[in-house]
Amino acid sequence: MNKVYIIMGVSGCGKTTVGKLLSQALTIPFIDADAFHPKENIQKMTNGIALTDTDRKPWLEDINQELIQQSRQKGVVLACSALKESYRKILSKDIQHIEWIYLKGDFKTIQQRMQQREHFMNVDLLQSQFDTLEAPTYGMHISIEKSPENILTEILKTLQQS
Repeated sequence: MNKVYIIMGVSGCGKTTVGKLLSQALTIPFIDADAFHPKENIQKMTNGIALTDTDRKPWLEDINQELIQQSRQKGVVLACSALKESYRKILSKDIQHIEWIYLKGDFKTIQQRMQQREHFMNVDLLQSQFDTLEAPTYGMHISIEKSPENILTEILKTLQQS
């Protein structure tokens, strides 16, 4: 089994940007969890309706199956909010080697970023993401105040030390 790297945090924290950089540096595939959302979930978020745990469960289970497949090949980098511990348990089921990387930032910074990008996630839902967030007590915790390149450098340095 190869390692699975999960870049997590609220919408707009830079998961996709950092995840793609990490995937390139490690020469393993990158997956964005958003690509696994069914149309119903995307429509809800576009309309400013927060997803429920019931909405998220099949989405998380589908991602878990993909992670299992990828871990049997080269490994993978996943960008996924993974806001609750219960979500992280679904994502990590039957996977032995996971490196969690939590990108943390304050509401105001992330809100400004979200207002400057194109995404189906309605900026009005950001507060619900912060309300739902259960920060992990494990893994790397990295501030988004740095540039994506500096975040990547910090991740790679930490991985070399472990």
